[in-house]
Amino acid sequence: MFLETNVNEILMPKATAVWLVDNTSLTFEQIADFCGLHPLEVKGIADGEVARDIRGADPISNGQLTREELAAAQASAAYRMKAQKSRHAQVLKTPKKAPRYTPVSRRQDRPDAIAWFVRNHPEVTDAQISKTLGTTKSTIDQVRNRTHWNAVNIKPVDPVSLGLVGQLELDALVKAAAEKKAKDEAKRGRDQPEGPVLQPASEQEGV
Repeated sequence: MFLETNVNEILMPKATAVWLVDNTSLTFEQIADFCGLHPLEVKGIADGEVARDIRGADPISNGQLTREELAAAQASAAYRMKAQKSRHAQVLKTPKKAPRYTPVSRRQDRPDAIAWFVRNHPEVTDAQISKTLGTTKSTIDQVRNRTHWNAVNIKPVDPVSLGLVGQLELDALVKAAAEKKAKDEAKRGRDQPEGPVLQPASEQEGV
């Protein structure tokens, strides 16, 4: 049964779930309730099938969870943790319409984020990746073709974990790309003729 999402929105819910799976004895249902995820998604994280490249985010250190709440939840599987309003919420929130700017300290992480898109979400176009990460199509091509100068050290890493994009923005981007791909495939399917195509009489054998 799917649990209700925590009233307070959790920053980086998957990254938080990764940390809780790795560092606590909470049940999948408790973690799912706190992070606003489905229990099966949390189970997938524990099994290594989901969020494999996402670094865990400690909800205690970022002010979203108190040690008292965590202790109470670990003492009782029926307990549901209440999120605190993160003191970092405004700092971590990505401005909706601000121009894309990547701090110098983060620019070296962009090839890893590009590799993550290429491997996990091929439906996202190069133009969308470029706009989201503040990179160029040339760099994307170099990462994809492994001709980038630092190709040997590039590894796919979730751009949310790298701080290059917000989780909500990433989810919206992937959803939009998937929907566009589905529409394009459906359109191509409609354009394909049904059944075998008859050849002109002059091309048929024996004519």
